[in-house]
Amino acid sequence: MRVLKMQKENLMVFLESIRGFGELWGVVDKGNRFVFDKLDDLSDYDFKPRKPMIPPKLFMHPPKFSMFRFNEKGYEAELEEIPNRVIFGVLPCDIHGLLILDRLFGAEPPDPYYMKRREKTIILGLSCVPGDTCLAKATNTHVVEEGFDLFFSDLDDYYLVWVGSSKGDDLVRVQPDLFEEKLEYKDLEKFIEWKKDRDSCYPVDFDFTAMPDIMELSYNSPVWEKIGEKCLACGSCTMVCPTCNCYDVVDRLALGKFEGIRERHWDSCMYKEYSMVAVGHNFREARSQRLKLWYTHKLQGFIGQFGKPSCVGCGRCVETCPVDINVVTVAKALKGEPVEAFWNR
Repeated sequence: MRVLKMQKENLMVFLESIRGFGELWGVVDKGNRFVFDKLDDLSDYDFKPRKPMIPPKLFMHPPKFSMFRFNEKGYEAELEEIPNRVIFGVLPCDIHGLLILDRLFGAEPPDPYYMKRREKTIILGLSCVPGDTCLAKATNTHVVEEGFDLFFSDLDDYYLVWVGSSKGDDLVRVQPDLFEEKLEYKDLEKFIEWKKDRDSCYPVDFDFTAMPDIMELSYNSPVWEKIGEKCLACGSCTMVCPTCNCYDVVDRLALGKFEGIRERHWDSCMYKEYSMVAVGHNFREARSQRLKLWYTHKLQGFIGQFGKPSCVGCGRCVETCPVDINVVTVAKALKGEPVEAFWNR
């Protein structure tokens, strides 16, 4: 992997120069939250790393979209309407989230809607300093080596820029004079020192190694019922999770005609209707059962299949759940540790 150097004052010039590759998006401040938005004007953008409320999965796996139109003659897909995008400021944990979705949606048979959007999206990653709820070091997602086209490591007055794909190389070639090819030893020393400082800032240090066995042994634990009594079944944890990917498919029919649109939209295993089947039978009627399903997938099932949890340590569930049910409090409760949470008071 090639590593280049860019002075910070050149970043705006670089981003302006690559607008021809697609719509430019970044994370902006909307007052009480950070969200992805188009960057039509970079003059007021400060290029700082921020965690958006909704992760970048929304670009490849949108909350709602039309799959195709149909009538009595057949159907017509709508893949052609997907725009090219360049997304700046994607954090390491969110890049890991995209890598997990790549494995899920890219498995045979691959999902054409996800894969087409992924192909048309350029990822520009950005290093960050952990916030109060971040546990990416515990999930080993604070470092990223793939899944991006360019990655910018912020070293105060300049960036080390990691070229992660042929698309990333094409971006650099637009204005190669903005990058320095030759790095000095002091650059490497500065990067190592920055990593040490960054790693010492993580507020949550939790060992997920034994969680598959703990989940197996705790399958019938009364902890699930206790947590389930407090769960609001609002689905917020699944909406903000970078790796949650459940969806439903609905046909919207035109009145009096045999034509319509097939739509796909996000769904959540926290919803009561999610596991409901014909004649009203529900496989997971109780909230405790739905919680157990979600955490079993995050902390056991995915580890057994792919060797790592499907939690990327972003901390969004910690920030979002109004009753303190999140990956940290649940894992601690299952391990028998004291938990300072709303549901445990």
